[in-house]
Amino acid sequence: MSLSMTEIILILVVVLVLFGGKRIPELARGLGKAQAEYKKAKEAIENEVSEFKAEVEKSSKKESIKKSAPKKKKSQTTAKKTSGKKTAAKSKK
Repeated sequence: MSLSMTEIILILVVVLVLFGGKRIPELARGLGKAQAEYKKAKEAIENEVSEFKAEVEKSSKKESIKKSAPKKKKSQTTAKKTSGKKTAAKSKK
């Protein structure tokens, strides 16, 4: 679906007739600015996505560390509870 040379010339003539010679540079400038803004917005979004991805990976690593660390603490608290029950039972005797 490529355009032939005659189709391109016809499109350029129609644009020239519709907008005139003075408006074409203004339109081209406007299109250039729009393209630059689009590229800036695209890069900003890509940066945000990569920062968010890094943050999620960082938090998931912290969560995996937290999940492995409390296992030791649980065994210590269980030992304290059982020793407390033993002392309560001794005091009843």
